[in-house]
This record gives sequence, C-alpha cells and structure tokens, in this order.
Amino acid sequence: MARILIVDDAKFMRLTLSNILHKANHEVVGEGENGQDAVKLYRELKPDLVTMDITMPVMSGIDAVKEIKKEFPDAKIIMCSAMGQQKMVVEAIEAGAKDFIVKPFDELRVAEAINRVLR
Repeated sequence: MARILIVDDAKFMRLTLSNILHKANHEVVGEGENGQDAVKLYRELKPDLVTMDITMPVMSGIDAVKEIKKEFPDAKIIMCSAMGQQKMVVEAIEAGAKDFIVKPFDELRVAEAINRVLR
C-alpha cells in the first residue's frame, strides 16, 4: 500500500483516480489542483508517489516535476496525459517523471504503472 498524492485541475479526474487507487488498496494522502499545489503538498506530505496532470493552470505538471525533483531527487511521479500529448509526455519523462498513464484512465494500466514505479 502506497501513500499517493493526486494532482489534476479537474475534480472529476481526481475523483476517478482516487477511486481506482482505493480499490487497489492505496491511500490518497492529498489532492492538488495545479503544479504549485503539487510542490507545496509534496513538501508537506512526502508521499510515496504522485500522479500529476500535465496541463494545469498556475504551474504546469512538467514545471512541478522539475521543481519537486530538484528538491527531492528520489520522488516518484507518474504523469497523466490526454491522448495526443506525446511530445509533452517525453518532456515530462526527461524532467524526471517515472511513467505516464493516458486519460481516460484504464484501471489495470493505472495499477500496473504504480506497481512498476514503486518497485
């Protein structure tokens, strides 16, 4: 069981992911709406893993990954992207994200990505 922080500007997406994670016996320790929230909450909560949307207001997921990785090089972050954002996914991986999952979320794919990253 992992302690997971969910960051997405869409409440519906956070809820969907939260339900998937609870079913997989993980604990959602916090939720953020933008990259700035992600950095702040990461510092406070020190989660085992973060699921991070790429496109968000205030600070993008990619900028948040860079910021978190600078301070916490061992941070485990999985990016969430809509179809057709391949270029951004590559950028996110280069910034330090460990994996990515595509929206709409597939329960099995989410579980696989989390298990792989936590190993």
